[in-house]
Parts: sequence; structure tokens; C-alpha cells
Amino acid sequence: MRRRNALLMLGSLALSKPRAFDNTGGKEDMKQEVKTDKAPKAIGPYSQGVIANGFVFCSGQIPLDPASGELNTGPIEDQARLVLNNLGAVLGAAGSSFDRVVKTTIFLQDMNDFSKVNQVYAEFFKTPFPARATVQVARLPREARVEIEAIALVR
Repeated sequence: MRRRNALLMLGSLALSKPRAFDNTGGKEDMKQEVKTDKAPKAIGPYSQGVIANGFVFCSGQIPLDPASGELNTGPIEDQARLVLNNLGAVLGAAGSSFDRVVKTTIFLQDMNDFSKVNQVYAEFFKTPFPARATVQVARLPREARVEIEAIALVR
């Protein structure tokens, strides 16, 4: 009997309407776009970030100068720093920050850059560090050498 009641309860939860959250002073939305001119504009049909259910999902940032749109082709440390500054701008626009990040993914064109990117990463993130994955990829947009995306708490 307990099992049957538990299954009925789970079934009713699965069929119920998803609950919206309120992040705009009374307006309920399932998700909210994050936009800032302090980070590069999206170069495709995507958002810089999206707030949903108390989290902000930040699109991957590459080393583009937000003002000029030009790719930084300098040393990997400079590129990683610009990427993280851009990511920080998106986090800030969402009402979050680096200390609220729970997960990041780093995409590297060359895994030999791992330790140098790690050193820059440690300038932005403190303990407890977010969960993270780092992968080498064949190619990144605009031939960038590094891209970083993040998920963070908003509230």
C-alpha cells in the first residue's frame, strides 16, 4: 500500500505543471535572458546567459574584446584572463559572481595550455572550487584557443 501511494504521488508530480519562479518583481517566467555590454555580444542564435530556477547558465566565453569584438591572439594567459573577465561580466549582470559558480567547463585547443590556464583560473576562483571539466577540442569559434562556460547560483 505504501509503495502504491508513493507511486501515485510521483505520478501526480510528473503530470503537474512546472512551477515558475519570480526574478523580476512579480513577473513569472520559466527563464530570463542575461545581457550585458560588458561582455562580447553573442555571435549566433544564443544568449550570453540564461537565468532559470535560481541558477544562471553562462554561455561559453572566448577571448573577444567586448568593445571592439576583436579576438585576443596574445599569450594563453592573457586570453584566459579576458575570457574570465567576460564570464565575470555575464555573472554580474545575472546578479551572481565567481564565488557562486558551481560548475565550469574549459575547452582548450591545446591541452599543453592546461597548467597556464589553471594558474589564471586560480586568480578568479577560490575554495571551495567549482566542479569542473577540461577538454581538448579540435576547434573553437573564431579559432580561439580557450573557451569557458559556467553554471552559478543566482540567489
